[in-house]
Amino acid sequence: MHIDVQGNGPDLVLIHGWAMHGGIFAPLLEPLVPRFRVHVVDLPGHGYACKETGFDVADCARRIAAETPRALWVGWSLGGAVALRAALQHAGHVRGVAMIASSPRFVAAPDWPYGVPMEVFTAFGTDLEARYRDAIERFLALETMGAPNAQAELRDLKRQVFERGEPSITALQDGLRALETEDLREDLARLSMPSLWIAGRRDRLVAPGAMQWAAQHAPGGRFLELNSGHAPFVGHAEAVAAAIAAFEAELPA
Repeated sequence: MHIDVQGNGPDLVLIHGWAMHGGIFAPLLEPLVPRFRVHVVDLPGHGYACKETGFDVADCARRIAAETPRALWVGWSLGGAVALRAALQHAGHVRGVAMIASSPRFVAAPDWPYGVPMEVFTAFGTDLEARYRDAIERFLALETMGAPNAQAELRDLKRQVFERGEPSITALQDGLRALETEDLREDLARLSMPSLWIAGRRDRLVAPGAMQWAAQHAPGGRFLELNSGHAPFVGHAEAVAAAIAAFEAELPA
């Protein structure tokens, strides 16, 4: 795992999503770094940590908690699963948790209409073995679908995804399995700190309804919807940073 530290102020942990790395947060760091000491994580198998092959949500939460001070944790997409795990299992290290386009369950179920169909993840798993880069680019296209500036965002993501090396196929497969199996809906009631759920109104991967539901079922949960796709911080960095800063200002010291 690689963690880059920038800025001064209250500690904030920033965790990226599947197939990406901490560099994806460049637009968000500009408004955050003057306000916070930001710990930008490259998850195992991704970015500067691409030589590490395996990926496990609970293990990542434990390791990040061990290597960072008590902080506000911010997770995007798959990174939100890591942040939420840390909030549940390492509460002493987490002042608050902010979820960006991330929900307690990613896959649809008879009692969960907000999720992505299981066959989508199955197809990505099959494609990873046969057409590695194509599978990643198709996922990036899903992430930007519906965004007001979808083509520009997709170009940015395609340019950034391999900037820090190629992600580990094993870690990517582990990440897809985590997205398929993680289900923390019943655990939300156990959250001992406030949570912020930032959704993209045009998101085609994580429905805003899923995040609104989560905010309603988490003690101290609050919900914000932006006119964006799956990566609100790409086109709405100032709004996301302002929401995070306002949320942090209300957290207990």
